[in-house]
Amino acid sequence: MFWPTFWTGFPIKLAFGLLLLAAHMHPWEGEGLFLLLLLSIPIDIWALGLCARTVFIDRLKVDPQPGIGANLWLRWAVFSAMALPLIKIIVSGATEMAKSVTTNMVHAIKESIYPTLPVAEQITLELVMWGSVATGVLILCLLAWLYGLGWLTQPFVKNAKSLEGTEEERASFWDGLRIPADQPLLLTAFTGAGVVLVFVFWALLPSTTPHPHEEYEFISKGPKEEKVEPKKVLKEAEKVLAKAELVVKKLEEEKSGESKDSKDQKGQEPAAKEMQPEKKK
Repeated sequence: MFWPTFWTGFPIKLAFGLLLLAAHMHPWEGEGLFLLLLLSIPIDIWALGLCARTVFIDRLKVDPQPGIGANLWLRWAVFSAMALPLIKIIVSGATEMAKSVTTNMVHAIKESIYPTLPVAEQITLELVMWGSVATGVLILCLLAWLYGLGWLTQPFVKNAKSLEGTEEERASFWDGLRIPADQPLLLTAFTGAGVVLVFVFWALLPSTTPHPHEEYEFISKGPKEEKVEPKKVLKEAEKVLAKAELVVKKLEEEKSGESKDSKDQKGQEPAAKEMQPEKKK
């Protein structure tokens, strides 16, 4: 009953998980995980009641008592709360022990049998040796957990009412139980719940998406292209040309002044030579 129960409630839990992600709450940690587990309780009770009733009628040929989903879920939850942490401790201890034994065996093989064992083959050998042991212990623990769930289910089977008749009669009996008494009401409620979830999703999504991470480094894409205004560009061009004209005039004046100075210096040099006395032979 556990496997069909899981897959019956999983799509509904997935929808709530998407809502939590839209609200920027991770469903695997913190408040998101707590809310998801809280919302999973009624979903699991409904899915377990549906699948348990199906198994009881189809395979065990009995009709369970009303309220089997809540009663069975309560027993399974209490048992799992004690068994699953114990399974984790057992598997962790077996894994650590297998790793230590495997490491000693591989070192002994390298020292005495195969000293040139490559690193890649050594890692593969260690992983296979301790991984097979850890996997075997995990499978045994899960089987024991599932047998415990089945043991807790046995009292409900004994107290159930036996069904007589052929397989077709049992199938028609179960089909009659699955048909709701008020079909339009069920369809309206189901459609309304879907519409509400969609609106809630779209209400949460815009406020948190896109939401860059705090460590995200923004890359500048360069300056934005500004709109070209012809009048403004012409005015700026006229100012630049006016400044250029002034600079050109100044440069011409400076060149003309330098040329005059050079001419004056050339005219003064011959006069200075004439005034010098001749050297005695």
